[in-house]
Amino acid sequence: MNTTTASRARVQAPRRVERLVVGQPTSDGAGVKLTRVLTQSLQRRLDPFLMLDAFGSDQPGDYIAGFPDHPHRGFETITYMIAGRMRHRDSAGHEGLLSNGGVQWMTAGRGVIHSELPEQEEGVMEGFQLWLNLPSGDKMREPWYRDFKNAEIPEFKTEGVTGRVIAGESHGVQGAVTRQITQPLYLDLHLPGGARFEQPLPAGHNAFVYVYRGEVTVAGKMVPAQRMAVLANDARSDGVVIEAGSDARVLLIAGKPLKEPIVQYGPFVMNSKEEIYQALSDFRDGQLGE
Repeated sequence: MNTTTASRARVQAPRRVERLVVGQPTSDGAGVKLTRVLTQSLQRRLDPFLMLDAFGSDQPGDYIAGFPDHPHRGFETITYMIAGRMRHRDSAGHEGLLSNGGVQWMTAGRGVIHSELPEQEEGVMEGFQLWLNLPSGDKMREPWYRDFKNAEIPEFKTEGVTGRVIAGESHGVQGAVTRQITQPLYLDLHLPGGARFEQPLPAGHNAFVYVYRGEVTVAGKMVPAQRMAVLANDARSDGVVIEAGSDARVLLIAGKPLKEPIVQYGPFVMNSKEEIYQALSDFRDGQLGE
């Protein structure tokens, strides 16, 4: 693991918490139990992000059936595995094994059919899947895929905090992936009790924090485990400050909004109903994953 020691980045006017969101228990794929943290009703507010699912269980029946072949068009999926083993295969010929600490980044573009199936019969499976929208000019681009093993995720340490940079840039460390238009920042932060973390953010970017271990305070607001804090947009704010009362682990995610129409029908996210009809037609005719 390549870990950089970084100095603190100063934030003078931190964002406040606009609201706390409780995820919705649901199931997807062939019955995988998960919590949908960022739901469709928040897509406009948290543009360019479309969805965040959190999954975690030590009961094989909650995850063993996985996600058999299913289509996507018009956006990117970022799967971050905290614990467990998941095999990916898709119609573009990509295949990879996602395991502890690894990331799978897939750009569906004009269309891909893929499967995500567990390669374990017992033990804990835990992680997240984030959907990142594509700008209108890239929705029909060629699919792209990359697996990053745990050791390939850049890390930094600052004042006791360890940050894993999945996307974007933080504390002088460039993440595994960058995107010029949506400019996503995706950090996994490990904070010991008493630690303080500061992250500059452009005022126009939408941002949220998801706590998956312990609890933290953001601008004086306590955020408990399994809660998402939507950060307020304020032209005077220059970043976010996160403080941990006890050991905590959180995701900090931010990005530049596309401000384009969002039309979703299941696994297809386009800009118009007509484009959705075309996606359904292409899928029905066997042309979506070609």
